[in-house]
Amino acid sequence: MFGDMQEKLLEMQQKLAEAKKKLDEISIDAQAGEGAVKVTVTANRKFTDVRISDEIWKDNDKDALEDLLLTAINRGLEEATKVSEAEMQGTAKGILPNIPGI
Repeated sequence: MFGDMQEKLLEMQQKLAEAKKKLDEISIDAQAGEGAVKVTVTANRKFTDVRISDEIWKDNDKDALEDLLLTAINRGLEEATKVSEAEMQGTAKGILPNIPGI
């Protein structure tokens, strides 16, 4: 009985680790200011790239750049969260018993 449960727990841990690794491979691009600032983030919410257009850089407007960076970062994080939740929910369905309300 306990051996069976332990086996299921190990299987669940393995599937969750695989899902997390998969999330590292999913890249999400977000932008602000009509592409003036672009960021890339993984579904595990790790930023891998930030690009700032020459135009916004030339304007030397620190406040505008900060606002655009925050907007792009927040958009990227929001989308990464959605993708991560969907992926983990799909993984959980395959390994957890069907318990109402979960």
